[in-house]
Amino acid sequence: MVRLLVIGTGGMAANHARAFAAMPGVELVGGVDPRPEPLAAFNAEHGIARGFASLDEALDWGAFDAATNVTPDAAHYPTTMPLLAAGKHVLCEKPLATNAADAEAMAEAAARAGVVNMVNLSYRDVPALQKAAAMVRAGEIGEVRHFEASYLQSWLTQPGWGDWRTDPKWLWRVSTAHGSKGVLGDVGIHILDFATCIAGQDAAQVSCLLKTFDKAPGGRIGDYVLDANDSATMQIVLENGALGTVAATRFASGHLNDLRLRIYGDRGGLEVGFENRVSRLRACLSPDLETAAWHEIECPPVPTIYQRFIAAIRGEGAADPDFVRGAALQRLLDRAEESSVESGLSLAV
Repeated sequence: MVRLLVIGTGGMAANHARAFAAMPGVELVGGVDPRPEPLAAFNAEHGIARGFASLDEALDWGAFDAATNVTPDAAHYPTTMPLLAAGKHVLCEKPLATNAADAEAMAEAAARAGVVNMVNLSYRDVPALQKAAAMVRAGEIGEVRHFEASYLQSWLTQPGWGDWRTDPKWLWRVSTAHGSKGVLGDVGIHILDFATCIAGQDAAQVSCLLKTFDKAPGGRIGDYVLDANDSATMQIVLENGALGTVAATRFASGHLNDLRLRIYGDRGGLEVGFENRVSRLRACLSPDLETAAWHEIECPPVPTIYQRFIAAIRGEGAADPDFVRGAALQRLLDRAEESSVESGLSLAV
């Protein structure tokens, strides 16, 4: 039996709790939140017997094997480090930390502790991503030379997910004072992982431009200053010298939540898409290059991040993506943000 502690009680924490509770051999043994009412409601909903007002209280109790950390971004570092010091396995929400230094410290602490450590890059659960990555690893498109990636959302142009002007769930995402790093920090990490995971190599250089658009009179709504970036474009150089472009925006009218990647090698190309929870993979491989004939590729289901985390604890699978991967992505995000301050200057990662 894997005894699991849930840290946080928001909507994403509920997703984690439901996923783990449905797995045989996993028991949700405790919840953590300093607010007594949300904690009591969360524990009642998910059948969790114990509640703790602080992580220190939970660690003093100690009767758990692993924790899923579903706290706000800025809390990831200060809550994960004590868990690692106590020898607990940790699944941490993305981003691993709010800066590369903290993320690297977390990765180093996890290595010293010798525990399973994973970061919830949820699009690793997309079958087309895993199949495409396997095809690239197998050399089916040859040497990677070029890619184009995008993450398109439109919740700033339509209320399908709620009115961002009045719903704090969305409003905080456009205000740096409320913890947002804009579209770059929110979904940039996903599309950068999506692209570089499939390519099978990290970014060596990045150039980035960020844009914040006027969205309300005076650039604010109540206490929320609307200064977080809304759109991002990046130029990436991979470790082997291949070039790529990455775009992310909240103004992509007509696209609710759309990830796309086109990746080309010297022997073939792949097109990966994930929209409306449906993944798709097409390939043009030798001998179809002369006719540019593309074919649909079947993509078998893959285990979820939650299943992989428990399997890794049981010694039945790899802990991937781990904190080392999370730290590498945070370095890339930090350098992209620095590049934007320098008007898109290309920087080594």
